[in-house]
Amino acid sequence: MMLFLTFGALLYALHRLSYFHLKQRYLRDRCWGLNICCGRTDGGGVNVDIVQHSELPNFVKVDDIYRLPFADQQFDTVLCSHTIEHIDYPRRFDRELRRVAKNVTYVLPPVWDLAAALNVWEHKWLFLTLRKVHR
Repeated sequence: MMLFLTFGALLYALHRLSYFHLKQRYLRDRCWGLNICCGRTDGGGVNVDIVQHSELPNFVKVDDIYRLPFADQQFDTVLCSHTIEHIDYPRRFDRELRRVAKNVTYVLPPVWDLAAALNVWEHKWLFLTLRKVHR
């Protein structure tokens, strides 16, 4: 029983480190031109999602993440944090992000965050990576 509790505590600690601390560090790294599927997170530029989860500055609600209402290369940077693992067509989504932005940064759950990386109940795609950020 003690081993199970210790393992659970380790999973929780790794998840907190990955999702809350490292993710926040990358968000503060710069002002992102576009924060796609922003949830409750302000990326500093245009915040986009299919649902408005909370009040955010410069929020744009979209109906289709595969056809964004922005011009080609309109943004210098786009942040896609903990999103691509949830969507149906990641390659199509990636093409659309690269159409509207010069630089795309993905924040993914690294494999060492087992609670998130191997979450087959919520994630449609598993990205087996040790890094949190991918450019």
